[in-house]
Amino acid sequence: MNADRARARSLVAQLRDLRTVACALQDALVLLDRNGRMRWCNPAAGKLLGIAWPRDRGLAVAERFGDGEAGAWLRRGQDDADDVASPMDAAVRLQLSLIPYGDHRRLLIARDISRVTRLEQVRRDFVANVSHELRTPLTVIHGYLELLDPGDVPGLAPVLNEMRTQSQRMRQIVEDLLELSRLEMQQHLSEEHVEMAPLLDSLRREAEALSQGRHRVQVEDEAHADLLGSPKDLHSAFSNLVSNAVRYTPAGGAITIRWRRTPGGAEYSVSDTGYGIPAEHLSR
Repeated sequence: MNADRARARSLVAQLRDLRTVACALQDALVLLDRNGRMRWCNPAAGKLLGIAWPRDRGLAVAERFGDGEAGAWLRRGQDDADDVASPMDAAVRLQLSLIPYGDHRRLLIARDISRVTRLEQVRRDFVANVSHELRTPLTVIHGYLELLDPGDVPGLAPVLNEMRTQSQRMRQIVEDLLELSRLEMQQHLSEEHVEMAPLLDSLRREAEALSQGRHRVQVEDEAHADLLGSPKDLHSAFSNLVSNAVRYTPAGGAITIRWRRTPGGAEYSVSDTGYGIPAEHLSR
């Protein structure tokens, strides 16, 4: 009997510790039953989600959130949400997660990512502004370099050719940054039917044009499947891999553009015989 009481007291102490820890968290924690009604929440849920314990015990949380982003997401009950407006304040951005546990119950976790979202917007604006500002002077520099004929000054021919190469490389970097900025600013991507056979053929011709006969370029279409998406954006992404392979593969090397089936769908890849990316930089 005494042993049972001791175990009970130990269990109560552990539960009290768990609740103390949960209440100290800055993330909102909400326990939901199988019907989506609140069983318990920590104090942070009041600040981020507008619900409080014990006042809102038994509350249908999705109904409280209404038709806003958080309510729509909770009713779907699928995947995590990385940037959702708080039901309390649209300026507060939340990361939401639903974790199943127990008998068809779920744990709702909400984290304030407003600061991270603002910093990400600053980064996007910086990349876009810098790219636009660099484009004009680089165009002028490249234009003047094109006017200079290495044949007029044979001694400077190697220098002029290297300057042209580096100028073109910088222009390509700026164009890539502008394309990245455009994609990041794009809210919705179109879902058009994209035929892969002509796209792969176009990528092969581009690779051959860039290579100017210095590489062997081949296409392996093992999937024989098409895609849904934005034709322009898909072509841009695929073409970027091809152009990188051409630029960083020594003359005489081989470049293979591959489109193949996988258990989860299909996979596009570009392989080459270049020196590759150092292992320490792969994570980037």
